[in-house]
Amino acid sequence: MSDRVDVLVVGAGLSGIGAAYRLQTECPDRSYLILEGRDVSGGTWDLFRYPGVRSDSDMFTLGYPFRPWRQPKAIASGGTILRYVRDTADRFGITGKIRFGRRVVSAHWSTEDAAWTVRTANGEEYSCRFLYLCTGYYRYSGGYDVDFPGRADFAGPIVHPQQWPADLDYAGKRVVVIGSGATAVTLVPAMAETAGHVTMVQRSPSYMINLPGGDGAGSREMSPAAARLIRSRNVVATALLYQASRRWPDKVGGYLRRQVAEQLPPEVPADPHFTPRYHPWDQRLCVVPDGDLFTALRAGRASVVTEVIDTFIPKGVRLTDGTEIEADIIVTATGLSMVTLGEIAVHVDGRPIETGKLNVYKGMMFSGVPNLAWCVGYINASWTLRADLTSRYVCRLLNYMGRHRIEMTTPTPPADMPPGGEPLMALSSGYVQRAAAILPRQGARRPWRARNNYLTDMPAMRFGRIDDGNVTFARRKV
Repeated sequence: MSDRVDVLVVGAGLSGIGAAYRLQTECPDRSYLILEGRDVSGGTWDLFRYPGVRSDSDMFTLGYPFRPWRQPKAIASGGTILRYVRDTADRFGITGKIRFGRRVVSAHWSTEDAAWTVRTANGEEYSCRFLYLCTGYYRYSGGYDVDFPGRADFAGPIVHPQQWPADLDYAGKRVVVIGSGATAVTLVPAMAETAGHVTMVQRSPSYMINLPGGDGAGSREMSPAAARLIRSRNVVATALLYQASRRWPDKVGGYLRRQVAEQLPPEVPADPHFTPRYHPWDQRLCVVPDGDLFTALRAGRASVVTEVIDTFIPKGVRLTDGTEIEADIIVTATGLSMVTLGEIAVHVDGRPIETGKLNVYKGMMFSGVPNLAWCVGYINASWTLRADLTSRYVCRLLNYMGRHRIEMTTPTPPADMPPGGEPLMALSSGYVQRAAAILPRQGARRPWRARNNYLTDMPAMRFGRIDDGNVTFARRKV
């Protein structure tokens, strides 16, 4: 056996580093290790290297609450975020706890031993009492790539943003970006700075919101108190916008559409190019910092086309209306491939776990699966807001187990709760719908149903009862 620890964290990205900090400060008597499948830390912020990659949430809420974001730029570049994550790991002595190049492939729970045995792709084994998966929710090896007709006919390079080639030269070139989500909205203005022209081809538009890239602090680093104040303000503002969107979708949708329309050039009509067919927050809002996408459209360096692609052709793409768009490079910003539990094969006492049949407890643990949590952030706010709540709850749970000499904690749905229910992430986005069959299911009521509201989740997760009647506690039989 390579190592035996109390807690094994899988993933050394934004969530895993945050989890490690919470474990070593709130559970100092618990040993832990982090297993990272890649050779470097940083997760998403090291993997994605396409032009303009940036946060799609403000850094005051996406940053760690224990290390407030103090830079004036609220929508930060991917490289800046990566340095922040790695510097946090170094500053708090977490880097030395990471084992790189250990991609976890399976985890086996033994009730007899009250322990997990975790195996990696390189043949190592680790044992732990509690398994905490900070693996995110998408496949790192590759994104969702549509098999467009005629792909092999296109004469130029076809690139997916998740696998961006470092040597791709697009200066002066004609670029077609396929997609309308956050990645496409980021790529178009960034590439338009040096490309000959960038055309965003979308099947249907997304809701967009124009936000300032900075927060009015000039170029100076702000005080921790000021940073925390801005964080609190942004938490409340985001929650209010989401709640208003669900309660008055037509009014909020109209406001967002008008905001975009005011920034478009006359030759780009809001309908159909910026008039979504769904309600706000049925899918995530796309943030346009400082209106950079609209600036590129007004300058004529970028354009948008709303139509279905019929086929790729040697010189570009042909749409179903017969229009041909010439391109030297095609970028398929067609989304992520969603996975659960880091694509780890999980077994409980020899029984394989089917994630699509699990009920999710408090948005982090699962019916019938002992001593395991999966860190998943918010769908309607900054990822870290929820991730940090989950990590702090895990610490509370571990301390409760220690005080009461409990070895096994297993979420157990009440007998009157019907099986099934909607998936954990209730969005109409393509990447969520494609993964609906494998996502754990929500129940009809809390704590088996996610609220997606930090303002109500925070007191419940930080101070709510651990023994709430929905969890079975046990010790090994000796």
